[in-house]
Amino acid sequence: MIAVFLVVVLLVVGAIHWYVWKRLVKDTTVTKRGRRTGTAIMVALGLLVPATLIGSRTLPRSGEAILAWPGFLWLALMFYLLVTLLILELPRLALRAWSRRAPVTAFAMEAVPSSETVPSAPPEPAAEPSFDPGRRLLLGRSVAVAAGALSAGAVGIGTGQAMSAPNLKRVPIRLAKLPAGMDGFKIALVSDIHLGPLLGRSHTERIVRMINSVDADLVAIVGDLVDGSVAELGAAAEPLQDLRGKHGSFFVTGNHEYFSGYQEWVDEVNSLGVRVLRNERIDIQGFDLAGVNDLSGEGVGDGPDFTKALDGRDRGRPVILLAHQPIQAHEAAKHGVDLQLSGHTHGGQMVPFNLLVGLQQPVVAGLGSVDGTQVYVTRGAGFWGPPVRFGAPPDISIIELHGA
Repeated sequence: MIAVFLVVVLLVVGAIHWYVWKRLVKDTTVTKRGRRTGTAIMVALGLLVPATLIGSRTLPRSGEAILAWPGFLWLALMFYLLVTLLILELPRLALRAWSRRAPVTAFAMEAVPSSETVPSAPPEPAAEPSFDPGRRLLLGRSVAVAAGALSAGAVGIGTGQAMSAPNLKRVPIRLAKLPAGMDGFKIALVSDIHLGPLLGRSHTERIVRMINSVDADLVAIVGDLVDGSVAELGAAAEPLQDLRGKHGSFFVTGNHEYFSGYQEWVDEVNSLGVRVLRNERIDIQGFDLAGVNDLSGEGVGDGPDFTKALDGRDRGRPVILLAHQPIQAHEAAKHGVDLQLSGHTHGGQMVPFNLLVGLQQPVVAGLGSVDGTQVYVTRGAGFWGPPVRFGAPPDISIIELHGA
């Protein structure tokens, strides 16, 4: 399975690099030396992508960051070059069509020596105008410069957003069954912290400081805390023990926990004073708080069990469900869940990926409704893969509950 995945990745990456090479190297160079240099650079960058994906799982933690920074930044730049070049195809084709009809410039014509005479002859039918090589080169370089500038700008802005402090986003949500005495109850919701080769202990410490600053009634971490083992990242997660919530701090597994040794992380998070809800619910001062495992756990016999978590409860009390993926709301709605809190999507992380995420998840970011159940999705506080968040800044959401 892994071998098939790598072959598919290599084919896709190879095709993208060929297209980018054609537009940025072939269409912009006139000398063999320039084209060879550009080709060598593009081949090296193409090999960097699979090397980074493989190295992020096989290299020691100290070596991962050295490879991850250039590798993942190029992956983001490659993506935006592809997007911008494809968008620029239409004006490029339009300009080529217009240039074929325009008079040929002196730039592309061979000068006729003054000593030569042009013999008189009957005029021949006009040939179909060809695309001036000079114009072709100018157009190719113009497209390359525009695509490069736009892509570099997007990656630069996105890197700044990804590495900056998450936004504290206050979100009022109404629950019909909420007891009057709980109006204004605050839940600090964070997801997708993604501790790993590029995000470490200082990232966790910043998140803990921000959550503690809002004096939340409850803290909820809805999965994808780590990308690595406890041995590698235990120290980075340790500041979670300082989280303050009047009614405690809670955690449910995300898909990345199942890539990182989920059982040892369940034990580790519990040891830090953050209670892991594993297909169970508890009473929180007038409402039920439930949590289910992520869908990825099904492959190892640790999947979500909504019946175990939600059946047998008092239907007159509101129930809030912590579930990593928004798509789990379809099952939650069957059990009468009033509000589901999720993450997973990163809000798309890099526009226009949000459009693709929307094909797989019912809510990409913010508050939505799935089969009658309210679903709130945080964009998450970290990132996965490229250290870039363009058009989807990180956030920690402060959910404020109010009666209907």
